[in-house]
Amino acid sequence: MTAPDAAFYFDLGSPLAYLAAERVLHVLPGPAEWQPVLARALPRAESFEACRCRTEQDVVRSEIERSARTEGLQPLKWPSPFPFDSALAMRVATYAKSIGRAVPFAQAAFRQAFAGGRSLAEPDNVLIAAAACEMHPTAVLRGAELRAVREQLLQTTMRAARLGVDDVPAVAVGERVFGGERCLQDAATYMRERTRGTGSSGVAPTSPTPASPDTGVAPTSPTDTSAALPSTAHASPTATSPTDTSSAPAP
Repeated sequence: MTAPDAAFYFDLGSPLAYLAAERVLHVLPGPAEWQPVLARALPRAESFEACRCRTEQDVVRSEIERSARTEGLQPLKWPSPFPFDSALAMRVATYAKSIGRAVPFAQAAFRQAFAGGRSLAEPDNVLIAAAACEMHPTAVLRGAELRAVREQLLQTTMRAARLGVDDVPAVAVGERVFGGERCLQDAATYMRERTRGTGSSGVAPTSPTPASPDTGVAPTSPTDTSAALPSTAHASPTATSPTDTSSAPAP
């Protein structure tokens, strides 16, 4: 299978990345690989701590809430505290990517944080999101502490920065990087234009191939993923039945 030429960069602590993650599967005309990165290590990342007064914080939050309503998403609920430390959640996202579950885990975790209002700095909330996509809590905690997982997250972040990703959300198509509120629309336009250019040159476009769970084609329908989250929102993560973790990396 040919790897997708596009990549979607996200950090689970960013509400702007959450808004993009809810739309990326529907806006981009082709698959995109979901790439977890540490936003705090990017050159121009919005920390949401730069607001100097409560009034400014309220304005920023109101704008993000308005964007969620405009996109027809669930009412945005702010975790407490916010911003929160997303380091653990991002290591779990990196581990999830290594076992082919980056998209469902990221979707579930984003919804825990910004639709459920639960901080992903709390391990239990991360485990609830993992359980929603059948990731065993023991394997998740062990995987998140692996040196290889930590190094992979840092390397992916550094590669993204070298490519030109300076904040999340961002979409890269080949060597072109699109960021900001319109990153999805701009990337989609570029992808379509490039496809038309390929077609006009007489080279037949490649037939679509099934994408892996780490691409812009969701492994499960959005209904299945969103339905799984509320059913586990108040359950103990350890109550989930064990699943096969033989493919998970050994510590």
